[in-house]
Amino acid sequence: MSEARTARRGRGGGGAARRAERTAVRIEAAKYIERNIPDLEILNEEALQIIEANAETVLEEIGVNFVENPAALDRWRAAGADVEGERVCIPRGLARELCKTAPSQFVQHARDPNKSVTIGGRNLVLAPVYGPPFVRDALGGRRYATMDDFEKFVKLAYMSKWLHHSGGTVCEPTDIAVNKRHLDMLLAHMTLSDKPFMGSVTEPSRAQDSVDMAGILFGKEFVAENTVMTSLININSPLTFDSTMMGALEVYAANNQAAIISPFIVGGAMAPVSVAGTLTQVLAEVLAGVAYSQLIRPGAPVIFGAFVTSIDMNSGAPTFGTPEAAQITYGAGQLARRLGLPYRSAGSFCGSKLPDAQAAYETSNSLNMGLLSGVNFMLHACGWLEGGLVASFEKFVLDADQLGALHQLAKGVDMSETGQAMDALYEVGPGGHYLGCAHTQANFKTAFWRTEVLDYKPYEQWEEEGARDSVQLASLRVEKLLNDYQKPPIDPAIEEALRAYVAEKKASMADAFT
Repeated sequence: MSEARTARRGRGGGGAARRAERTAVRIEAAKYIERNIPDLEILNEEALQIIEANAETVLEEIGVNFVENPAALDRWRAAGADVEGERVCIPRGLARELCKTAPSQFVQHARDPNKSVTIGGRNLVLAPVYGPPFVRDALGGRRYATMDDFEKFVKLAYMSKWLHHSGGTVCEPTDIAVNKRHLDMLLAHMTLSDKPFMGSVTEPSRAQDSVDMAGILFGKEFVAENTVMTSLININSPLTFDSTMMGALEVYAANNQAAIISPFIVGGAMAPVSVAGTLTQVLAEVLAGVAYSQLIRPGAPVIFGAFVTSIDMNSGAPTFGTPEAAQITYGAGQLARRLGLPYRSAGSFCGSKLPDAQAAYETSNSLNMGLLSGVNFMLHACGWLEGGLVASFEKFVLDADQLGALHQLAKGVDMSETGQAMDALYEVGPGGHYLGCAHTQANFKTAFWRTEVLDYKPYEQWEEEGARDSVQLASLRVEKLLNDYQKPPIDPAIEEALRAYVAEKKASMADAFT
């Protein structure tokens, strides 16, 4: 009798331990995606050669503008370009030759070395939404973003298993002065997360602040020899390189920090309405931008960027998840691979005002085209709403959950002995079922991707629990992740030095809101 009671107590203890394990806070971080599936290539060799030849013609005969940047004009002149005023005409083949020193892949180091990422090759790194001035949540609706909102997004990114990167300006904290907010944003990324992050690009001195703060976090010697930041350098399409973005690029390239050289194109407004014409302009702009980075420092890490949407010709509003944008994204991926450069594009793009069916359709199309087009760095992978004007808390966690499906799809089909499952086929035979067979029992925990947000319960249970829709479920998920958040450990002396740097810089200048 006593042995039976002991056994029952043992089983009860085991059940309690399993329940405790299920309810314990676990902060998981998946490794960046390593694709085991082919890229989708929609352009044949003839089409690629035509686009490449046309891009060279654009650079040579039309040229690009480097505005308010005499030093850039001098660099181009010394490299052999024809400079007239602010217009730079680049001889055929010169930009492509300069691009050859850019690495085909590079490591961006994280504060936690286990979370460092390799950008390029067959890899895909996922980063959150970037740049919205507004935020939205189920309780407060649509409003201007604050620093508190920013910090919450950084925490959500840290807590989201399938995100590999903390991102950059996940929202614009409008309650902080424009000339100071970059310091608070960098401090949040550096102290509230230990994933890789992005530097500031809104003014060259802010890029230098980013490098200086990274030197405090990682050590100046380490930063001098390693890439610890990626930054977003947008080209002012069509064919214009402004002094603000190029000034930031100059800082990052000189310090061996990575830059995404990315045309920002709304097709029909900032590029031709045709797919081939837009791809020609994208390639010309990227060639010029990457080449310029190599004039600053040969070997500086860069990423071939392509942010392209189409336009609603009735309203003038950008549209997302469209077939034309997908064709451009697939084609740009082919062009990037032929240049031997890492590729950035796609994201959780949508034009919807709410995280609704429109948002889901458009986002699904955009995420899948990113996976299949060979993207290596996907900015805006979660949280994007209203054409990028809004960072949505609910959509953030809905999108971040779906990124797990991308991880699973990218694995490809398992053709190992376990994947072939012949033992299960023999065991069950005709007319049986697989729920209890040995193969299922051994593999059921990892066989299928499982959502952390969506509802698959029977109707009766769903109704009993409040008949909650996906936005309500996502709101609960946001609350849980923020409640479960635990700050990653950081050397107190380093954090103190970072805070002192921020305080000193902010005290050195008056607030400016323009």
